[in-house]
Amino acid sequence: MASLIPCPYCGQRPKEEFTVKGAALARPAADASRETWFDYVHLRDNPRGRYDEYWHHTSGCRRWLVVTRDTVTHEIERTCDAATCKKAAK
Repeated sequence: MASLIPCPYCGQRPKEEFTVKGAALARPAADASRETWFDYVHLRDNPRGRYDEYWHHTSGCRRWLVVTRDTVTHEIERTCDAATCKKAAK
């Protein structure tokens, strides 16, 4: 059985319907330094444990979601609409 992702709009759906787009990080200000933007675009920590990621429900409702997932166990703690949810406290 495929892993299931709880979409707030479509319910439990197979993970193959989704595309993982990356870390849900706060963007720097538009006038931030080149170094700050370089770090944001190119440098990432590879955390173990709880992490917020952007996922796109590509084969479903086509909404962007923030998925809070444990990077060790792949257990999903929560999902919410990226336009309205607040990121979980780290």
